[in-house]
Amino acid sequence: MVVWGGMEACAINGLYADRYELAMAQSYWSEGRAEESAVFDYFFRKNPFGGGFAVFAGLGSLVDALGSFRFSREDLEFLRADGFDPDFLEYLASFAFRGRVLAPREGEVVFPLEPVVRVEGGLLETQIVETLLLNVLNFQTLIATKAARCRRSAGKRGLSEFGLRRAQGLGGLWASRAACIGGFDTTSNLAAARIWDLPSAGTMAHSFIQSYDDELTAFRTFAAAHGDATVLLLDTYDTLRSGLPNAIRVARELRERGQSLKAVRLDSGDLAYLARKVRRGLDEAGMEDILIFASNQLDEYVIQSLNQQHAPIDAFGVGTSLATGGPDAALDGVYKLAAVGGRPRMKASETIAKTTLPGRKAVSRYYDDDGMMFADAVHLVEEDAPERMVHPFEAGSSLDLSGKRHRCVLSEVINAGKAATKPVPVREASRYAREAIETLPSEHRRFENPHIYKVGLSPRLRELRDDLIKRNRKELES
Repeated sequence: MVVWGGMEACAINGLYADRYELAMAQSYWSEGRAEESAVFDYFFRKNPFGGGFAVFAGLGSLVDALGSFRFSREDLEFLRADGFDPDFLEYLASFAFRGRVLAPREGEVVFPLEPVVRVEGGLLETQIVETLLLNVLNFQTLIATKAARCRRSAGKRGLSEFGLRRAQGLGGLWASRAACIGGFDTTSNLAAARIWDLPSAGTMAHSFIQSYDDELTAFRTFAAAHGDATVLLLDTYDTLRSGLPNAIRVARELRERGQSLKAVRLDSGDLAYLARKVRRGLDEAGMEDILIFASNQLDEYVIQSLNQQHAPIDAFGVGTSLATGGPDAALDGVYKLAAVGGRPRMKASETIAKTTLPGRKAVSRYYDDDGMMFADAVHLVEEDAPERMVHPFEAGSSLDLSGKRHRCVLSEVINAGKAATKPVPVREASRYAREAIETLPSEHRRFENPHIYKVGLSPRLRELRDDLIKRNRKELES
């Protein structure tokens, strides 16, 4: 068991892989190709949730995981019993990832079809980390994107993540991390809060109130223990006829002791209606400073609806839909070979949209005169940022980029197997994500029918791709 992120969360070692990666690795090794240079691209083909962008997350976790990607004696014994070549296993005994990884900053806005991560190194090592990379980046990018959508709906109101109980097992740890990158303020997940230095938050369950003979006693007991941090759940019995009057009574008792009730929580019923009634009751009691917190199967659409109804809710708690990435549940990120032995490679397809892009590539991002994101151009590493890009699939369609400010999206994060930069704290990645999203024009951020952000190719890259397609066809016809 590898201790990762301060917890024995899961075995992040050489067996965190699909079997076919080890099967291919053994073949590469037996043919003397293990150290042959290779380049792989990680990218996705479709934005999650029908949206116009994704928020890149999981980089910090990936860098940590690659650093601990080793084969223990027990791992090798398992592989020996599974039929792998003993001599090959001797090679794996000293395996460590010594390659190079280039990626955007964590929290960056990214788009379909462009390389999001580039992995370079020996053919064996770059192949063997495929599943690990996909597992980390696909999930955390999905959750961070969902969180960013919730943040867009919530505006400046508070957001708290508490999906651990509904998450897919230990994935709940990564879900909390990614949710905070995407824009959530706090998490109920204490393990994630400790590992990544996140603010934690929590209230009470209905069971606490039910464990007492009456609601008022439960409220008083909780307030006695938590003072100014007290948040009372109103809907165990009856929100307006029981919960609210008892909460007001306890709030007055706290005031007499020089303390204040922090908030009340609504967890069922018509949240907009109840929030208005509760707000009115609190205000009439002279308690305008008490906040209203709402939960119960929330997502970006429900939060949006509550805000459109002008529900006086100060903060939202989101669980299941966030931690599970619902309704999508998965990002379709893939990991494809782009070059080997210095020669470009691509996967052909009957449809040009499924054909991968060959060669070592960079991504340049262009901005308009107002500092808003304008387009991304994918080009070969040896090229300067192009002044014109062409459509990936439509012949004759191009876009003039001359004179526009641009920057390179990918930068080196691992060199020779070691981190090339200092790890970025989750809260810093979260701040960057909010800044990056604000530079994306609003037509790309909307939920319904967002504009497709322009991602194009340099003319030279498209020419390389088209030449390889023609070459493949000729070989098939010969």
